[in-house]
Parts: sequence; structure tokens; C-alpha cells
Amino acid sequence: MTKEQLEQEKNYHISMSISKVLLTEGLLTDDEFKQIKEWLLEKYCPIISSL
Repeated sequence: MTKEQLEQEKNYHISMSISKVLLTEGLLTDDEFKQIKEWLLEKYCPIISSL
């Protein structure tokens, strides 16, 4: 894994963690969370998380 890939993976996990908190707090709907997850997968292309 390259340094860039590791950075992308880290950014994906941080963004997902924030999104999960927002979902838990009721600030996001399930549909919004799903859309964000799809967008983050496209943006960061995580290697480990996509397995």
C-alpha cells in the first residue's frame, strides 16, 4: 500500500466515523447516510474498506 492509498483509507474512515455519529444523533436519515457512504467510496476508493 502506498502512502497515498493509506491517506485515502484514513480519510475514508474518518469521514465514515463522522457520518455514523451524525446518523446516530438523528442529523442524517438512513438514505442520506447511504448516499454519503457511496460518495465517500467513490471519492476515496478505499482498498481495505471495500473488501
